[in-house]
Amino acid sequence: MSQSARSGVLSVDKGPGVTSFQVVAHLRRLLRAPKVGHGGTLDPEATGVLPILIGEGTKLTPYLVDLDKEYVATVRLGLVTETQDLTGTVLETHPVPALERAQIEDALHPFVGVIRQVPPMYSAVRREGRRLYELAREGLTVDREPRDVTVHAIALLGVALPDITLRVRCGKGTYVRTLAADLGAALGCGGALAALVRTRVGPYALEAAVPWTEVQSARRGDSLWARVSPVDSALTALSPLRLDAQQARRFAHGQAVTIETGAAGHVRVYGDDGALRGVGMVTGSQLKPERLLHADPPRPAVLPA
Repeated sequence: MSQSARSGVLSVDKGPGVTSFQVVAHLRRLLRAPKVGHGGTLDPEATGVLPILIGEGTKLTPYLVDLDKEYVATVRLGLVTETQDLTGTVLETHPVPALERAQIEDALHPFVGVIRQVPPMYSAVRREGRRLYELAREGLTVDREPRDVTVHAIALLGVALPDITLRVRCGKGTYVRTLAADLGAALGCGGALAALVRTRVGPYALEAAVPWTEVQSARRGDSLWARVSPVDSALTALSPLRLDAQQARRFAHGQAVTIETGAAGHVRVYGDDGALRGVGMVTGSQLKPERLLHADPPRPAVLPA
């Protein structure tokens, strides 16, 4: 991708001890792109896939956040901490029973499906205009409403007590730290997240992500621009819809378009030149623009005759 396009998605394998915002700030300077964001926060000590949205790609943040995610989590049994992971103050310790694999798997079953989670105090959830972690750092604890989240699957990868290792595939808004704490409570000994690796966000897998060491060592953005995926890579879960020239002009001006398609719901919309125009909503025979993007790569405007 040419730097002049300034759009796309760079999948980064975030390193430990750095915040998602720090990764964004570093890449904004390195890529010299005016608009850079990320597609879902990772805790500072967590590692793994952090999709970085560049240029027009930043308009697709809501769709990227909605994508399923996969994690490998290590849970330390026998303790309860303030933050639900090992970075926080230990509040309780308990002996860990000699749990069999089958016992742990039985305890995991209720955590699969649509479950209720109480967001942790150390989280970015807002309460009356402030982040919960800001209140927590002031020593405050406030009531939080339970939320419905979806856990598609949990696999028990290993047991080396007091640690157990899980693979978790879940939907948006799921706190794996809270899952670790709730699992520990269910096992009767408490638990906290000891390590977390995000192995996938939608189509972005860890194996294809740019290592954090490579991002840190880059002196110029050229090598990283070569690793940037097209903007529409973030929308592979949506059906594609191609418009003719006249329809594409109407769509680009925010107007509804009459179409013939079997698709319904959200679609990724392309112009007659194959360039992504944005995201639309199909209801019956009507396509309504929901998020408009400039053509990528840029092309001369096609003016009506």
